[in-house]
Amino acid sequence: MLNDSTTAIFDLKSQVQAFCEARDWDQYHNAKDLAIGVSTEAGELLDLFRFKSPDEVEAIFHDARGREEVEDEIADVLFFLLRLGQKYDIDLTKAFERKLEKNAAKYPVETARGSNKKYCKWT
Repeated sequence: MLNDSTTAIFDLKSQVQAFCEARDWDQYHNAKDLAIGVSTEAGELLDLFRFKSPDEVEAIFHDARGREEVEDEIADVLFFLLRLGQKYDIDLTKAFERKLEKNAAKYPVETARGSNKKYCKWT
């Protein structure tokens, strides 16, 4: 069975590509529609937590059915992100590393530690 510690992003992108090509979905998977898919699935993930207290949210992860629902929605978001990366030849690891460097500059440890404020709200 695959898991995070043994699976490369490239392998996941290949699985998504094969899945979509077998179903002739390339015709529906342009950047706009894939981005809509990311947003739609992220909204479905968010809906699982809407109007829940912090304790109720935590309880979801201790309930097998609730946890599976969260995992399914996360997987749906990941599917669309992987497909977008695969279709448009985006190296997700490089993009992530570059963005993490940008965020490190925006949120230096000495300023951001323990704060949930956006970088532009510090002054």
